[in-house]
Amino acid sequence: MLPLKDITVVTLEHAIAAPFCTRQLADLGARVIKIERPGVGDFARSYDQRVKGLASHFVWTNRSKESLTLDVKHPLAADALMRLIVEKADVVVQNLAPGAAARLGVSFDALKDRRPDLIVCDISGYGDDPASPGPYRDKKAYDLLIQSESGFVSITGTPEEPCKAGLSIADIAAGMYAYTNILAAIMQRKIDGKGRRIDISMLEAMGEWMGYAMYYAFDGAPPPPRAGAAHATIYPYGPFPAGDGKTVMLGLQNEREWQQFCAKVLQRPELAQDDRFAGNAKRVTHRDALRALIVEAFASLSAQQVLARVEEAQIANAQVNDMAGLWAHPQLKARSRWREVNSPAGPLPALLPPGSWDDGDPVLRAVPALGQHTDAILAELGVDAQGIAAMRAAEAI
Repeated sequence: MLPLKDITVVTLEHAIAAPFCTRQLADLGARVIKIERPGVGDFARSYDQRVKGLASHFVWTNRSKESLTLDVKHPLAADALMRLIVEKADVVVQNLAPGAAARLGVSFDALKDRRPDLIVCDISGYGDDPASPGPYRDKKAYDLLIQSESGFVSITGTPEEPCKAGLSIADIAAGMYAYTNILAAIMQRKIDGKGRRIDISMLEAMGEWMGYAMYYAFDGAPPPPRAGAAHATIYPYGPFPAGDGKTVMLGLQNEREWQQFCAKVLQRPELAQDDRFAGNAKRVTHRDALRALIVEAFASLSAQQVLARVEEAQIANAQVNDMAGLWAHPQLKARSRWREVNSPAGPLPALLPPGSWDDGDPVLRAVPALGQHTDAILAELGVDAQGIAAMRAAEAI
């Protein structure tokens, strides 16, 4: 049984944070009705054409949804949206510009008297609570900008140059906290019957993820240094070259592993007693000297030979896969994690979301075409064919 099969979500969303949240609600069986602008839709639809002409971000975050096109500034469309929310919705999600939901009449304050059990989740860059807007409320808040404001960029990259994450992690973080808070609100509603407002800030989501780095730099202490693909505060932990030009990724977490690494991988057991490397803090301090010793030991070995030693010593290790390597990863194949979803471009492979259910897969319905479900949803609201035609002629849908 899908836990959200009786939940309907109406979402005014674009880009990544809100769509990532609502796709996960759809995975659990919720009916997710995505409101899109007529003609263009969610602007993530046009980011690229990498998936048989469809956009990679859109395919990833929008399967299993219904697409309803509404020009929400048109009176006919605004009326349809209000009826949809009041009559059908359990949850409203929006990541419009700050204040836009209030102007459209779909804020929590505007809706709570008509639907006191409605859950409204607002996702924004810096927070959109009218009671505590803060000075950054109206700043544009793209993922890179939040990665920067949250301090993430300052600790990521090489000593010479900071960099962003290769993924939209600020959007993903906000989407995950929106998702989990909505689930908690649904559970709470079963107890007290009340809806509630959820205010999710991308900055605050990233602030939570930056907790270790902030505490590491507590009370004016130096922050974690930028260390490329290596770990900033644990060593050895990161990439090391083998003699055949390939790279091995490995990581040590404790003193037992350090002793095994010296004895079985480096084959220099005396290094375990070297005072320069006695404990992680000293190994970090003397990382340049230790790296030189590791590179020297690996210089006569192929990557496979290094990995064989590392495996024997039970040291954590990994390959640095590219995207082709991830598509073909043997572990994902062995665990049967691949499925297929339909789309306007035909069937597409889809990776199951984390977690395994004994009684079946999560929902994996099609990625919707723009406005694919408009007529059917309006018909549910009692709009007849003539009324739908009139809305289309007025460009309300």
